[in-house]
Amino acid sequence: MKDLNKVIFVFLFFALFSCRKDQSKNIHDSEIRDRYFNLEKIGWKSRSYTQVVEDIGFTATEVPIQYYLLKDQGIENLQHVDSLYEENKTERVIEFVFQQDEEKDLLNKDFTGMDYTAAVKYMSFGLDKDFYVVTSKKDTIKCSGVNFERNYKIAPFQKVLLFFSGIDPNDKIQLIYNDFLFRKGILKFKFKDPFTPVAL
Repeated sequence: MKDLNKVIFVFLFFALFSCRKDQSKNIHDSEIRDRYFNLEKIGWKSRSYTQVVEDIGFTATEVPIQYYLLKDQGIENLQHVDSLYEENKTERVIEFVFQQDEEKDLLNKDFTGMDYTAAVKYMSFGLDKDFYVVTSKKDTIKCSGVNFERNYKIAPFQKVLLFFSGIDPNDKIQLIYNDFLFRKGILKFKFKDPFTPVAL
């Protein structure tokens, strides 16, 4: 009889413990879902700044790293996405778009002063040297990589993704672009608020 009571006690203990663990997991999942919902509600790409110099528009948009993690990982395992965010929260991604006001192809020689193939190569492999970020703590962070999204003359703009590493997620940043490709000088884009109030 005593052995039966011990078995029942052990069984009840594990049942209660596993219920509490499931409840805390559900609460954590619920909190993560709320945070992502808030990010989506304010607009993943809502912090967008445009400057127009002569006939070319330059638009910088800071996109939260969570956007790309969810796009890649999906929403099935948000705790995994949360842990990936924690590992990568010092990364910043900025979408940068170049567009001519009459929607002409900006990689033509008329705009760049170089042949089309050389302009494509510069967008793909040389553009990272033209960008850096200054943090609110006055640190200068070089661009760690660029992904040029080729549109093969289908879209009336050119777009690149800029990657920066080692930035405190609470820091406000200013993107500096020293335009050697179109020779329009130095452009500054100040992002006023980090995404962290609603981020993970």
